[in-house]
Amino acid sequence: MRATVRHVADGTFLVHGTNTNWVILTEGDAVTLIDTGYPGDREGLLASLAEVGSSPEAVTAVLITHAHSDHLGSAEHLSAAYGTPVYTHEAEVPHARRDFLHQVTVGQVLRNGWRPGVLPWAAHALRSGGTADVAVTAPEPFPGAGPGPLDLPGRPVPVHTPGHTAGHCAFHLPHTGVVVSGDALVSGHPTSRTGGPQMLTDMFHHQRATAVASLDVLAELDGDLLLPGHGPLHEGPVRDAARLARERAQ
Repeated sequence: MRATVRHVADGTFLVHGTNTNWVILTEGDAVTLIDTGYPGDREGLLASLAEVGSSPEAVTAVLITHAHSDHLGSAEHLSAAYGTPVYTHEAEVPHARRDFLHQVTVGQVLRNGWRPGVLPWAAHALRSGGTADVAVTAPEPFPGAGPGPLDLPGRPVPVHTPGHTAGHCAFHLPHTGVVVSGDALVSGHPTSRTGGPQMLTDMFHHQRATAVASLDVLAELDGDLLLPGHGPLHEGPVRDAARLARERAQ
């Protein structure tokens, strides 16, 4: 499946896969990959690395915002084939291993099937490997001690934004004004008829109230480029985007 690569800041690329985004951070010949799309996005994922002049061998680490199948899709492939470490928040590590699964269920999808876009989205998710086994054998918590930037290309700073899942993390790049928000804050989705900053529909969140509260965490981040897990790049103060999403969530 084809992916579209957009250069959004120095060394920073937002890639639109099939309904899901991932981010490539480059530093010299090395790369940090944030999320990996659906399993069915693998061809597009590899092509996107080539388009920015890189390769899977050059990926220093895979960072996972959260362990849903549309973000975790090729993490185990990169780990098994190239020895790439897969890092996520410590609360998300067992989720990535599939010790448990906090993800929208078939029953929830069917109960929401009357909503515009839900059934076409579900059909696409199935075609893209949304129910495939994407467990990561040996995911690890973020390396290093304490808060602050990771010693990886792009120097991303993990920001715990739970609610969508218990260990969901955004990533802040203060030097470029970029916030990679994962699914804590999106700018569109096939199940939504609203454009611009918003939360995903309720069925996707493990703990909705906590997810709403995490918007306040994002509102504290200094940046003017929002790279969401779903939807297009959003330009403008991230604090305003987070506050608008919170107002819409009421």
